[in-house]
Amino acid sequence: MDRILELELPATKCEKCGPGYPTPLEAMKGPREEIIYLPCIYRNTGIEAPDYLATVDVDPKSPHYCQVIHRLPMPNLKDELHHSGWNTCSSCFGDSTKSRTKLMLPCLMSSRIYVVDVGSEPRAPKLHKVIEAEDIHAKCDLGYVHTSHCLASGEVMVSSLGDPKGNGKGGFVLLDGETFEVKGTWERPGGAAPMGYDFWYQPRHNVMISSEWAAPNVFRDGFNPADVEAGLYGSHLHVWDWQRHEIVQTLPLQDGLIPLEVRFLHNPDAAQGFVGCALSSTIQRFYKNQGGTWSVEKVIQVPPKKVKGWMLPEMPGLITDILLSLDDRFLYFSNWLHGDLRQYDISDPQRPRLTGQLFLGGSIVKGGPVQVLEDQELKSQPEPLVVKGKRVPGGPQMIQLSLDGKRLYVTTSLYSAWDKQFYPDLIREGSVMLQIDVDTVKGGLKLNPNFLVDFGKEPLGPALAHELRYPGGDCSSDIWV
Repeated sequence: MDRILELELPATKCEKCGPGYPTPLEAMKGPREEIIYLPCIYRNTGIEAPDYLATVDVDPKSPHYCQVIHRLPMPNLKDELHHSGWNTCSSCFGDSTKSRTKLMLPCLMSSRIYVVDVGSEPRAPKLHKVIEAEDIHAKCDLGYVHTSHCLASGEVMVSSLGDPKGNGKGGFVLLDGETFEVKGTWERPGGAAPMGYDFWYQPRHNVMISSEWAAPNVFRDGFNPADVEAGLYGSHLHVWDWQRHEIVQTLPLQDGLIPLEVRFLHNPDAAQGFVGCALSSTIQRFYKNQGGTWSVEKVIQVPPKKVKGWMLPEMPGLITDILLSLDDRFLYFSNWLHGDLRQYDISDPQRPRLTGQLFLGGSIVKGGPVQVLEDQELKSQPEPLVVKGKRVPGGPQMIQLSLDGKRLYVTTSLYSAWDKQFYPDLIREGSVMLQIDVDTVKGGLKLNPNFLVDFGKEPLGPALAHELRYPGGDCSSDIWV
């Protein structure tokens, strides 16, 4: 046994390791981000142009700081680019033959998956391959693809929200990590969840957790409150056996309507994590019991506000994106409708403690159409946000944290049809990207007043910018095994 250990030890100090970092704490020492990739969407904006991948310079020393330095248009219209992932990540750190060179762009509406080469020229990505919807339909009977994660096996796994006809079906498309051929489904035949959205795996506990938004036919054209009453939106987490590729438990969520982003703690030994439930505006903690089963409990509730001049008499916060810092100390989330970004200390994961809050636009700003009649948290409605002379439309949505945890980047678009419904200004003026400075010692958030990327000024017209990625990986792309 000792000899095996001796033989294995040098591998962790390999001269040429694989992609990413050996541990989440090592990742925190990684280099400062210099460019960010983010998809920009034209579907539902009235502009007949393809969605594109924007490359933004975020190096304060660069003459192009805060500027879009490259745009890669997709070859089709109305794809609805949304989230992105990698061909390989820290889950393959031990494999020196792997390198992080391809960005996966699953299309929420067209069901295509674009594979983008960011390795050849990181500042000028180019299209490497198009995986057509027909291929995914034929081999997997899935569509409406969303989250992409790289696996330690070298494969790439992409979650789906529906079948080819837009009915709910939470399955997983498995791709070869070298050729990007569709291999079939990850789950066993007939073993998909009734709905899908996001997922995260933790092999040391032989587990994967997946969440559910709704059937694509339900949310595609906008949000209808009657669909909530009819039970058409997700309210469960699915616990999968990682080795057997099958659901072993389905956890109903109390006050947990529309569970979206799933975030295990980064420590690969951890048997717990969090999910943000958008419509109920709760953060739920899921955890492994002593007997090996899993449970879930509500740990944060954002109270709704009683309002006038809005589509409903009560406005939820609408928690859309959540992140955990790489040291598992802070949890961040955005309330897209209320308009605030929050930071919680999760040193005690059962009792998160609010340490930072910042309003960045939203639906309840002063002077807007909505009047707040009753508010359990605020004494007055927040001021509209103006950055570098631009009044920011929409509210904080996708977030990304720097490796060292000191900077948060924020974009303001959720999904084109919902943007159009809840924030028509976003369609007219385009979304923005902002940067927040984070106090990692005491906690706290502060807007950087000198940082603004205005996607309202794009060459083909205002665009909707979405999820953010760094070339070297980040706290929502990389999983440690």
